[in-house]
Parts: sequence; C-alpha cells; structure tokens
Amino acid sequence: MLTDMLYNPFKKLEKHEWILWLISLVAVLLPGILSKSSDFLTLLSTAIGVTALIFVARGDAWGQLLTMVFGVLYAFVSYRTKYYGEMITYVGMSLPAAGFALYSWLKNPYRQGEVKIHKLKKTEIIGIISASLFVTFIFFFLLKALGTARLSVSTVSVFTSFLACALLFFRSPYYALAYGANDIVLIVLWVLASLKDLSYLPMVMCFAAFLANDSYGFFSWKIREKKQKSSNNRPRLN
Repeated sequence: MLTDMLYNPFKKLEKHEWILWLISLVAVLLPGILSKSSDFLTLLSTAIGVTALIFVARGDAWGQLLTMVFGVLYAFVSYRTKYYGEMITYVGMSLPAAGFALYSWLKNPYRQGEVKIHKLKKTEIIGIISASLFVTFIFFFLLKALGTARLSVSTVSVFTSFLACALLFFRSPYYALAYGANDIVLIVLWVLASLKDLSYLPMVMCFAAFLANDSYGFFSWKIREKKQKSSNNRPRLN
C-alpha cells in the first residue's frame, strides 16, 4: 500500500501553497535562529510540522506520514518542558491516530496525491463527539496524577486533538476547525512556557503558523469536496 506514496509530493504543490509553506518555515525558524537560546530539536520539529500541514491541507497522505514524525519530536520537546499532557496526547493518541488516518487515506484515494473526502453521517458525528469527551475525561485524571503543568489547558488540548484526529480518520474537512481550536490552545500553552525560557518561542510561532495552515486547509478541503462531488455527479457518456 505504501507504494502508492512513491512520488514527489512537492511537485504537486501549487504556487500559493509554495508561498504559504515558505512563509510558515520562515515564521517558525527565524525566531529560533536569531535567538541565542535556540534549540535544534525544537526547530526541526516545527519545520516538519508546518510541512506536514501543507500536505494535509491538500488531502495528501504524505501529510499524515510527516505528522507521525512531528509527533515523535514534539512529544520529546513536551517531555522536557514537563507538558506531560502534550507528550501523552501525541504518543498515545495523535501518533497512532495519524497512522490510522494514513491507512484510511491510502485505502480511499480520489486520485494520486488526494484522498476521497467523506461526508459525515449523524451517527458518526455523535460517536466522534462522545468518544472525544470520554477520552478527555480519562486523560484529565491521568494528567492530574502526573502533576502536569497547566492542567486545564492541557485537558482542553486533549479534547481538541482527539476530535481533530477522529475527523481526519473519517476524511472530513472539519478536521481543520478542530485543529484550529487546538492551535489556539497550544499557542497559549507555549506562550506561558516562553515567558520562562525563550528557547520555546519557535513553538509559539509554530502553532501560529499551524493556525494559518489549518485555516487554509479547511477552505482547501471544502473546495476539493465540491469538485469531487461535481465530478461524481457528472453524467457519463456511453
């Protein structure tokens, strides 16, 4: 199945996507490079993160693969900051969820480099929201027991992260809105960390760039959804 990813995903990027990606890279890397307290692992994770989002916004399976790489790096950075909620969320939820999403996307292609978008049913919506609330409830007590810094913010992050992961698995454009909410939560989280250690400032810029990319991702998916629906409804010639 992974043979379906044997192509250069950068060749499929459109001009405006190249511009968004390059601006995002500059936004997340420049503060760290200029800072005397810059951290290589933090910079690497942010660069991979914004790159992943460009391809996720295109509905490209490469985005999920890069998301898995970002998840590993981000979890380690979170561990060093004692943001155990973020670490556990990514290792125990976001990372495997990206793997499941990758499988789902490869099993449901619209064409090479683009996933077939799925319209959620009412039962699926209820199931996703219920599962998100249940997981958040469990994680709250786990994170509290671990003495997680910024417990309330981390708990909200768990909910928005799980919701976004579930929507990605179901190939729904609304994943971007959930991730956008999560981006706002994480901007607050890393601003608080940066007040004590400026080496985490790239993480603030990272999630600000994530917010811009997720906003683009929502509109990109809605446009693709409309095109796919129009193509599917087009009468075939005999």
